[in-house]
Amino acid sequence: MSVTKTIEEPPTVPLKPLKKAVLPVAGLGTRFLPATKAMAKEMLPVVDKPLIQYAVEEARAAGIEQFCFITGRGKTAIVEHFDVAYELERTLADRNKTAELDALRAQAMTPGSIVTVRQQVPMGLGHAIWCARAFVGDDPFAILLPDDLMMCDTSCTAQLASAYQETGGNVVAIEEVPMDRVNRYGVLDVAEDKGRLVSVKGLVEKPPVDKAPSNLTVIGRYVLMPEVIGHLAKMEKGAGGEVQLTDGMAKLIGHQPFHGLRYDGKRFDCGDKAGYLEAQVAFALKRPDMAPAMQAILKSYG
Repeated sequence: MSVTKTIEEPPTVPLKPLKKAVLPVAGLGTRFLPATKAMAKEMLPVVDKPLIQYAVEEARAAGIEQFCFITGRGKTAIVEHFDVAYELERTLADRNKTAELDALRAQAMTPGSIVTVRQQVPMGLGHAIWCARAFVGDDPFAILLPDDLMMCDTSCTAQLASAYQETGGNVVAIEEVPMDRVNRYGVLDVAEDKGRLVSVKGLVEKPPVDKAPSNLTVIGRYVLMPEVIGHLAKMEKGAGGEVQLTDGMAKLIGHQPFHGLRYDGKRFDCGDKAGYLEAQVAFALKRPDMAPAMQAILKSYG
């Protein structure tokens, strides 16, 4: 009697859901001194919300449930901002300021959803992300740099999360810049440009203009696999003598899927004074309660 053996396909490992986000907020904000002498730069408001709140709301819109803030000295106001202010809420309730009270409660975080880690020494973005290693564990995670304020109909992080599900690996938000500015960014070496998605064969941090492989640059939004932590742990110094996240990401290429995503939306560089001022105008004009006043202001200076 003959026996026929069935060859079974190896099981497909399902992708882990994207539920974690790391937000590096330890920077000194020197470009905004003296405003940031005693206040975290991430607490600078755009209209009536601080930059850090925009980033958290963007991540929550993508289904993120757990947050790790990489902090430094003088950053306690960031955590306080997401705490419950009982006295303030009671005062608002007593004065029937329901709109203000509802706005506060809408930003309330689930207890235990935020953890903080100190980056005691400023050794670069890669070092900051490495500081979150216990939080990351074996899970995929998003990174949001609050200095990059995003205006998107669909949350930029949600767009990256969708691309992660589509590609099964690392995805970074990208945009094109003039070639004479590529030396300010992490730059993609492109394997194949598919339009919305770009497959990546290399990454270079702040290359000289004449050696840049493209003008496609990485902005402050990432979805990365946990294996990047192992590369960052080697503490290899790159551009500027710092541990660069770009260098750690580059070592994933060839071992895991790695793509750049041309996101749908607009970025405002709020680490720069001009970008911060533009964000004030753009976000005010987008709000029905503020647009008429902002339009009148702009006309008066026209």
